[in-house]
Amino acid sequence: AFTGEASGNYDVWIQDLTHNLRNRLTFDLARDGFPAWSPDGKTIVFASNRKGLNDLYRKPTDGTGTDDLLYIDRTNKLPDDWSRDGRYLLYHAQNPRGDFDVYCLPMTGDAKPGPVVKTDFNEQNGRFSPDGHWVAYQSDETGRIEVYLTPFPGPGGKRQVSTAGGASPSWRADGKELYYVAPGSSLMAVETRFTGADIEIGATHLLFHVPPGSTGADVAADGQRFIAAVPDRESSATQTLTLIQNWTAGVKK
Repeated sequence: AFTGEASGNYDVWIQDLTHNLRNRLTFDLARDGFPAWSPDGKTIVFASNRKGLNDLYRKPTDGTGTDDLLYIDRTNKLPDDWSRDGRYLLYHAQNPRGDFDVYCLPMTGDAKPGPVVKTDFNEQNGRFSPDGHWVAYQSDETGRIEVYLTPFPGPGGKRQVSTAGGASPSWRADGKELYYVAPGSSLMAVETRFTGADIEIGATHLLFHVPPGSTGADVAADGQRFIAAVPDRESSATQTLTLIQNWTAGVKK
């Protein structure tokens, strides 16, 4: 799922990688985007500015039904990730200073969202660990964007993962690797191991370089395929999706 533009209108689209088919999911004249899949693949949460600010909506991935308003308040919000058990949604919301903080929205009952990482700095792109006990996110608290881990739902201190810059974290489904994009469009992999409620951070190594100008990357559950949105060389006004397959062969070379 991705944010696509057609005739000047931004909507959520779904690309079928097996059959090379592209289907439009939203049709509102407002700006819809930043899709986040439910763990069962049946629902997508997305952001839309239909009421002025970016609020959270959801819709079945088969295109049936309506676009249901999930959560609205007086902030701009962008969805990040859905926990594997389907109970929580991570999103980042803009504070009065103009920076972002990471919040968690319970997906059952009438519970209100609460902060996961809320500081005087800019935190975005929260991602649940596969076991649901950690959240990876990016922050500029050192003056440079780096990737961190914080326990969920807490308490506990954060762990810095990247050391020379990093953004757009994502996890392999078995939790054995955490990925992020470092300066120079370098896709990095960090070895991780869960030990009860704790986590061990191992060695970091370069996988490959994503195409220049990419806006982050995401990984398939098995860690064997990565996808990134990159500027079209023929037109700066459009973007293409690049699917990198058999990337281990390039690493061996």
